[in-house]
Amino acid sequence: MRLPDSAPSFADLIARPALSSSLPRVLSEVTSPLVGGRYLHWHDLRRRTPPDGLSREEWWLGIVAARQPALRDIPLRAADGRPFHYSLPDSVLELLHWIDQHASGEVMVSETIRDPGDRRRYLVNSLIEEAITSSQLEGASATRPVAKEMLRSGRPPRDRAERMILNNYQAMTELRSLTGQPLTSDVVFQLHRTLTHGTLGDSDAAGRLQRPDEERVRVEWSDGTVTHVPPPAAELPARLDAMCAYGNGGGEGFTHPVVRAILLHLWLAYDHPFEDGNGRTARALFYREMLARGYWLFEYVSISRLLLRAPAQYGLSFLHTETDNFDATYFLLYQLGILKRAIDELLAYLVRKMAEVRETESLLRRTDLNHRQIALLTNALRHGDAVYTVHSHSESHRVTRQSARTDLADLERRGFLERRVVGRRFEFFPARDLRRRLMTASS
Repeated sequence: MRLPDSAPSFADLIARPALSSSLPRVLSEVTSPLVGGRYLHWHDLRRRTPPDGLSREEWWLGIVAARQPALRDIPLRAADGRPFHYSLPDSVLELLHWIDQHASGEVMVSETIRDPGDRRRYLVNSLIEEAITSSQLEGASATRPVAKEMLRSGRPPRDRAERMILNNYQAMTELRSLTGQPLTSDVVFQLHRTLTHGTLGDSDAAGRLQRPDEERVRVEWSDGTVTHVPPPAAELPARLDAMCAYGNGGGEGFTHPVVRAILLHLWLAYDHPFEDGNGRTARALFYREMLARGYWLFEYVSISRLLLRAPAQYGLSFLHTETDNFDATYFLLYQLGILKRAIDELLAYLVRKMAEVRETESLLRRTDLNHRQIALLTNALRHGDAVYTVHSHSESHRVTRQSARTDLADLERRGFLERRVVGRRFEFFPARDLRRRLMTASS
């Protein structure tokens, strides 16, 4: 994949005599900042056929001119001092409205997740998914089944990849405790320390900014192409203070909370202040901001899973911003699209879970099993090779080990689970004819 072509700025364009003389005609013919409803970058626009009578440069001049009045500066500055800015075209406003409606909870979502048992289970599933995929985005090679087994069983990580995933899981579980306090450098450092514990070549680099005497990190593609050179390390303390001030409501006028959360993600990723773990810290910072502003559904939404499906597009959203005069609208639109898809997938998941719950509850309506046991048996019906331990059951439902032990022993006694000894622990697995046994028990 090649780097996108840098976009000519408005000032560069009108400095050309041929274009400045045609500006009145261009402004009368090009009135929208969008092309076919899309906020296109110059790299994509220059491959399209312009409207009749216009050159591509004139077409771009008209689009850029239409965008200028709507651009809003933010305190983030590029390495050369130019401000980042963004706009709110209709496509952004539509997505923000949709997220406002859905991330505060629909009736369907609320009815499903307000059950304490379901809430704990869905939350743990989401934390595990985000921990795995956010780490995989930064190179962790552990597979999802192995990573899930590690997190649910509680065994220690075997290598750096598994340590990254465990760290990410622990950081995500800490976020709720960090939402009730202002955003400070200490909060950012705490997140970074948790995310990078035991994974850095220099353990002293965890939870601190890079220093001027250190080699500055850069962002590169797998082929070695440098895609981003962050600001000098000497500027990082002041830049971090400015980011925290912005996160606490600084800046001119009202900024939509979701916009602010996304721009904080962009800000930390642009500054790249740490030796490693910048992407994971940026995404954790986004989650913290969303939860702090009341978007409770994001306890259950994994964005990294979708970013991992198309990591090149994630990278391009940064590059489009940096190569079009620091217009963050590109990054904003991409992230909003990811958020909508993630919420849509969560809602579809909840519809499936509601159907499964209804089926299981119908099947078990004459039993006296608790909600944790019903959840386990629902999982066992879909995964005949599943293995459960006291630790995994305790972690999945956030209950004491004694409660988990009682649940599993009761299911074994009823004949729904079987037990084997592995080392010094018991493992439980579904009975071979589990469905028949359940039907018999509920008849």
